[in-house]
Amino acid sequence: MSKTSPTEAGPTEPQRQRPTDAHIDALNEVFALFRINYHNQYYKAYNDAGVLAQIKKLWLESLVQFEPQTILRGARKVIEESEYLPTLNRMIRACQGDPESFGLPDAHTAYIEACRAPSPKSAWHWSHAAIYHAGVASDWFFLANNSEKVAFPVFERHYQRLCEKVMNGTELPVPDAPALPETIETPLSREENQQRLDALRKQMDL
Repeated sequence: MSKTSPTEAGPTEPQRQRPTDAHIDALNEVFALFRINYHNQYYKAYNDAGVLAQIKKLWLESLVQFEPQTILRGARKVIEESEYLPTLNRMIRACQGDPESFGLPDAHTAYIEACRAPSPKSAWHWSHAAIYHAGVASDWFFLANNSEKVAFPVFERHYQRLCEKVMNGTELPVPDAPALPETIETPLSREENQQRLDALRKQMDL
């Protein structure tokens, strides 16, 4: 697949993520892996160069939602698990992976936890650090002041990206809890306040 192939802009183009050179390189590597591992099936399915180019374009448009590293991980997963050339749907599911096996809740559960966690958010005992970082990326004020219909898609996008990073081996930092004060002051009683006031008056000769 060429990195300089022109792409016609449609009415929804501004809302779609644009593939990077890294995405194109990853997809070309994926099809190279398929050619090596599914040799006969590959040439039977993709025996026309023009058709192959269209198929790659379709796959690129569908897989651009994932990081290039995730696309490669998904390809290796299907190769290890299946002796048959994968469909695009199978490839997407392989890229999505199994977040639960990494201790990552589904996106909506994570969103609810992010919204319900009390302030300061960094002090909350998160079920996974990815939820906190997705909240930071989404903006806590935005999440608190918008309906779920508006806020959840934004949170979900950030959260899914973070889940990908975790499944690709990135260790997210644990939020820094605010430091406790060195001394904890107890409010004075009415009598103690009066005693201090009397002492202050004596010092000032009032």
